[in-house]
Amino acid sequence: MTETTYSKGLAGVIAAESTICKIDGDKGLLSYRGYTIQDLAENSNFSESAYLLLYGALPTAAQLASFEETLLKYRVLDDALVGVLQALPRDTHPMIALQTVAGAHGSLSPVPAGHSEANVARSIELIAKFPLWVAAWARIKEGKDVIAPRADLGHGQNFLYMLDGDVPDEETGHIFDVCLILHMEHSFNASTFTARVVAATEAPIDASVSAAVGALYGPLHGGANERVLDQLETIPSVEATEQWVMDSLAQKRKVMGMGHRVYRAKDPRSYVLEGFLKTIAEKRGTNDNYEKLKVVESTMDREMRAKNKPIYPNVDFFSGSLYELLGIGTEHFTPIFAIARVVGWTAHILEQWEDNRIYRPKALYTGETSLSWKPVGDRG
Repeated sequence: MTETTYSKGLAGVIAAESTICKIDGDKGLLSYRGYTIQDLAENSNFSESAYLLLYGALPTAAQLASFEETLLKYRVLDDALVGVLQALPRDTHPMIALQTVAGAHGSLSPVPAGHSEANVARSIELIAKFPLWVAAWARIKEGKDVIAPRADLGHGQNFLYMLDGDVPDEETGHIFDVCLILHMEHSFNASTFTARVVAATEAPIDASVSAAVGALYGPLHGGANERVLDQLETIPSVEATEQWVMDSLAQKRKVMGMGHRVYRAKDPRSYVLEGFLKTIAEKRGTNDNYEKLKVVESTMDREMRAKNKPIYPNVDFFSGSLYELLGIGTEHFTPIFAIARVVGWTAHILEQWEDNRIYRPKALYTGETSLSWKPVGDRG
């Protein structure tokens, strides 16, 4: 058997075929099932985009109505799972709480692995349940009563309502839904690959999704938008931003939100988020973060182009500041990522099961060889 080329982190390795998502990193293009992310962000909504990813085509009016009815059917908190959350220590990280409850959910009505109508239904159920679990834990963690979901609100609106009891206006609900669309899917990222690897063993879908949550919890995958906000807080003013960037470059300090493992152009999702942030910031007269970000972007562009190493904003660059203006606490940023990405995870799990083969890459062994065992008394 011919040895394959070693690629650390599997960078550039094609591990499977997929019809779900296409990324052209050089051109800065992203599409779901053939539709550009800009087209979906401008014209679609959460449920329609979720249907597209799960079923592979945009729904008819009747199909969309049925899908939304199913989402609402599952918009119910299970007492047993609320009990699971209530049993956790109050300092449990929200992603650990979400991973725990996602796995426990599989015990209520187990569904065997495989591409089946039962697992399509379970996918829709998980999409409906994720925001309920995240909001429930947020309340429990703060010692507050869990707020029951409402059937008269949109997907994003209901989540925001369950966080604090206030119904967001339609503009906020729309913006949040579009943010979820932007984060729904991104090909073979770490958490999606995790979901497919676990599903390939024929573990149930709940276990596969729970594993994906664990992968997203890692700071190299989720949570970057929170660190962008942390950096902005260290910059005293808009006027001081350019010097802050220059100092960061001189000290080889990472500028969060800039650069992406895949894109060699500006992340297409960041254009949409930038537009929302600019609009909301101007309406509320709170432009500091937006203006700081634009100075960071322009200064990084100028300095890195001079070094022939251009770098561009990614999806996290503007999203944290936008979420903050929408009244969302930083502790919810990564769980919100999961609320969106569970759509992509389940779509990939179902696709994996269409023509399943367990993943079994090789490792390049670099350890000792030909050693001989010695009695413990003879070991130096």
